[in-house]
Amino acid sequence: MEKEKLMYSYSFDEETGGILLNSCPTKMSKEPRPVYARELDILGFDKFWKYTKKNEKPIMWAEYTNYYYFGKNVAKIKDGNLYTKPELIILEEAEPKGRKLKFINISKMNEKNRDLLSVIEQITVKKIFDVYKKFERKLDCFSVAFSGGKDSIVLLELVKKTLPHNAFYVIFGDTQMEFPDTYSVIDKIEKQCKKESIVFLRAKSDLEIKESWRVFGPPSRVLRWCCGIHKSAPQTITLRNYLNKDYKGLSFVGVRAEESPARSTYDDLSFGEKIKGQYSHNAILEWTSAEIWSYIFANDLLINEAYKKGNGRAGCLLCPTSGGNSDFFRQSSYPQEIQNFVDIIKEKDSRNLGKDYIISNGWGARNNGRDLSDNKLHYFEKFENGFLKIDIIEPESNYKEWIKTIKNLNDNFKVEQKPNGYSIYLPEQIVKENPSYTKLFKQVFKKSAYCMSCKVCEANCRNGSISFEKGLSISNCLQCGECHKIDNGCLRFHSLRFSTNGEVKMRSLNSFAGHTAKPEWLRDFFDKKENFFKENSLGPNQFSGFKRFLRDAGIIEKENLTEIAGIICRIGWDTEISLGIMLANLAYNPQFEWFIKNLSVGRIYERKYVEEMLSGLGIDKKSVGMILESFKRICETVFGQSLNFGNVAKNGDIQRTKCRIGDNRVILYSLYKFAENANNYYQFTLTRLLNFTIDSSGISPNQIFGITKEEMQTILLNLTTKYPEFINASFTHDLDKISLTENLKSNDVLKSFI
Repeated sequence: MEKEKLMYSYSFDEETGGILLNSCPTKMSKEPRPVYARELDILGFDKFWKYTKKNEKPIMWAEYTNYYYFGKNVAKIKDGNLYTKPELIILEEAEPKGRKLKFINISKMNEKNRDLLSVIEQITVKKIFDVYKKFERKLDCFSVAFSGGKDSIVLLELVKKTLPHNAFYVIFGDTQMEFPDTYSVIDKIEKQCKKESIVFLRAKSDLEIKESWRVFGPPSRVLRWCCGIHKSAPQTITLRNYLNKDYKGLSFVGVRAEESPARSTYDDLSFGEKIKGQYSHNAILEWTSAEIWSYIFANDLLINEAYKKGNGRAGCLLCPTSGGNSDFFRQSSYPQEIQNFVDIIKEKDSRNLGKDYIISNGWGARNNGRDLSDNKLHYFEKFENGFLKIDIIEPESNYKEWIKTIKNLNDNFKVEQKPNGYSIYLPEQIVKENPSYTKLFKQVFKKSAYCMSCKVCEANCRNGSISFEKGLSISNCLQCGECHKIDNGCLRFHSLRFSTNGEVKMRSLNSFAGHTAKPEWLRDFFDKKENFFKENSLGPNQFSGFKRFLRDAGIIEKENLTEIAGIICRIGWDTEISLGIMLANLAYNPQFEWFIKNLSVGRIYERKYVEEMLSGLGIDKKSVGMILESFKRICETVFGQSLNFGNVAKNGDIQRTKCRIGDNRVILYSLYKFAENANNYYQFTLTRLLNFTIDSSGISPNQIFGITKEEMQTILLNLTTKYPEFINASFTHDLDKISLTENLKSNDVLKSFI
């Protein structure tokens, strides 16, 4: 049965100055929010208009960069960053003859929205009640994840109206990066819960947040260690300690689909995605910001003062996923708190890139520890004389404890003690014969080298075998592997790592030096094939750039055509199938990889914004221009025109688009490429393929081609039916598993086309 939709459209009401919900469903909301006098002051509205300086009621609404007063778009803001106020542009006089601005008529707005809000509330309450009854006798506990923001305020109110007050707990995960105004909300809600006989718990990591930023390196868009260490793990451990046992529970979470493209793919109910071994229920997933604010005003709920200062969200003080004018509002609201973290970013930036690096959010693009100052390497590995040799320098924890978490193959390794650490020797034959074991074996020593007792491993352990109470201690381990299901086995190693053997590997994003493929070059090459290298009109730099393109597409090796090229030519080089195969290879070229990992499919990016993203990586202006010119050229070839990789508008706006899949075996080929580049890890899940925040050498075909969860599931089942010799995928009981045949390679997939 199709689930009921809650996302109603809205308009700005001329009569009340408020938001008017209507019964027409909407596919998109622009996340409107109320605007108070404090925000108007910050932006300089007081230079143009008169208004009461009290923050008791909102005066207008903001929608993206536009400001609406009693139904009229009266102003907008432009640009802005952490240290620069956005430019304020007045579009229309708000009140005639300079009269004072009025407050929104909240009571009348509530009256107009009463009926629709009642319907929305009833639908959501039913969802909450139904999931509670479904799991009431199956789970140990229910909880509400409370953050102090508008969404969790609404969620808590709905759960309180639905369930008995002794049937759930409220838990606040204190990241230690909350807005100061958020802590005020937490205090008030805790007192309120106490009066209503609702258990309120606070969860906080033992690690101090500023110290975490120093020892892990500042978090980034792909290195989100902060969420696990300072939110998920403390909440799990706090509930476990409160219940005095391991538990299986369900958490009501205030996630909404409209908040981000990633969240728009979430389901109402999931297992293990937020917290391992626990259910999450996104009760207000389909609520829009218009509905959230309307509900808050209608029920006179508590409002975090952060919103009254222009902050669209009440999350962390400084987040690698934010930027632009949202950073400005945070900085203007909490300057010293923000500066504390900015100082750490500067302190850890070994390149001393300065203010532009901070403003452009270049620090948020970090994907390893290469450019962090004082980053001492503790783990090195290489093959030597028939052994995998791992050197551990100044280890942080005892490997003899961590080794208990994996099955030991008859003491197959030896340890040689050194003055400042030790060396481990594992026979190369074992590495080749047992890749899955080798992966876990390496992770044991990564943990040993880098563990700082962040307790994520302890939170993952359902058996209670891992404890850090008196230093690391592991007992009665079932070797279930849950403590290894962390990026690279250890979040600190993952955040600080260089290359596998500790050497810095520089990969220039300007791979083609501004000379990537042109349509006529591709046609000429595939017409002439090997003769192209003797008969072409390209200059030396053009020739070098195009050769790099062909090599990374898998078409040539030196100046000889590859086996892949032969298969592609038989299929037709300009077909969607061949182009998809080439793109699956090009995804591992540094420039293509950056496009794929940093430009979300479907989103339109202003050229200036992408320039700032690249400049923030320390790339010079000339190279930035070349990289963006390469993207434009690619879009002008068959990769853009036939495969639909992306496009560039006349005004310079850049967009990566959903690719056409000519044959599902293209995805199968891409899956094998993914496995081969991820340490030959041939078993994974669809959930893993959809998690683009993981910094991995393997690139998900979902990310490369823009494939949704539902589409991918259909493709995988189709491939399992038609090509069982290559793949087996199953989706049962909310679990998914994808297994590739380990003795086959990506090129074997291509041979199926012959």
